[in-house]
Order: sequence, then C-alpha cells, then structure tokens
Amino acid sequence: MEVARIIEDIASLPPDAQKQVRDFVAFLKSRYQIERASKKTKPTRLRDEPFIGMWRDREDMKDSTEWVRNLRRREWERS
Repeated sequence: MEVARIIEDIASLPPDAQKQVRDFVAFLKSRYQIERASKKTKPTRLRDEPFIGMWRDREDMKDSTEWVRNLRRREWERS
C-alpha cells in the first residue's frame, strides 16, 4: 500500500479512530526502536569483560590447579 493512500484512509476516519491510529503508530515506533537499538549493540568479547583477570595479582592463585587442590584438601580434612 502506498503511503499517500494510507494517509488518505487515515484522514477519512473519524477523529477518535485517527487518535487510535496515532497511538498504535507510537506503540509500533517504540517497539521497533528497542529492537533496532538492541541489534546495533556490539557483543562484548569475553576478554573485555570486567571480571577477567580480577585475581591476577593474587599470589596464592598463581597456579590455579594447586590452589583448588589445597582448597579441597583443607575442606576434606575438616570433615
């Protein structure tokens, strides 16, 4: 349907119906603005996440495998 034809059809409606059309168009615009905005956002790469490297300065975690092993051993000894 051509835009001019749509405008003519809307203009031929009673004022109350024209208001409903305006409200519906406003609803559609807000809905599709959100979808467009979310599609434009670039996904964050994992290495750029703030939690990556948060324990880099901890001396007790230089060897994470050893750290986990010690943690488990301490927990098992408590039982």
